Amino acid sequence: MKSKVPASLFIVILAEFDVWHSRPAVPTRRVAVGEGNLPMDSAPGLGGLLLAGIVAVNAEALAEELRPGLHDLFQRLESGVSVPQPRLRHRLQEDRIGLTRSTHRLIGGDLNRLEFDLAPLSSPEPQILAALYRSGEEPMPQRRTLFTLLRSATRWRGGNSPDLVDFLTGQESMHSVEQWAKGDPFNWALELLGFEKNLGNPDSRLVRRNFRRLLRGVHPDHGGSAMGAGARIQELKTARNILLGRGEVRR
Repeated sequence: MKSKVPASLFIVILAEFDVWHSRPAVPTRRVAVGEGNLPMDSAPGLGGLLLAGIVAVNAEALAEELRPGLHDLFQRLESGVSVPQPRLRHRLQEDRIGLTRSTHRLIGGDLNRLEFDLAPLSSPEPQILAALYRSGEEPMPQRRTLFTLLRSATRWRGGNSPDLVDFLTGQESMHSVEQWAKGDPFNWALELLGFEKNLGNPDSRLVRRNFRRLLRGVHPDHGGSAMGAGARIQELKTARNILLGRGEVRR
């Protein structure tokens, strides 16, 4: 399916990011982070929003057996520790010799509407990897805020639809959060609070500790972006309540 630029009368490119990667048929799988215009002011900013859109659309197509590796990569990049190669069957490199380029854009059209103009979906792994590696270059606390948004992006199911921007910016209602949790609420809550899927019942102290850590990362009073903060905070509270097995939980 090819990406389509919306038929707006007026279009401005607000953020842009290049991903360099092997062609799908090439046996040696490689990825390199390209240049781009990624404004990160008031984290995650428009640049962070574009990276989250790339992750959202491509993570939906990621093979199930690769998802545990994605969780580990999130942890390493957010913490700023080294990442052994390869990851998701692709090796990170700096040069782009022999690689092909995919370009992703966040554009503004008529009526101030934000829309994603993403490269055609082929192999999701290098697109996700490049977006995560680029996000890992951000300093703290911006990086923590950005990775909170990227984790939320991995729960998106809906392709590159107009609702994706609303989902990522927190413009959706809590009814949407309830729908995300509806199919498998326990694993949804585990992943949101930084645990592995199918872990079983985590220790309640760890649940509260992870909740407080992630809450600090998204709360505007602690440097988090005000954009969509209310919805992200409510997500964390919902996940905490699910894992602790009660409707109301004291702080």
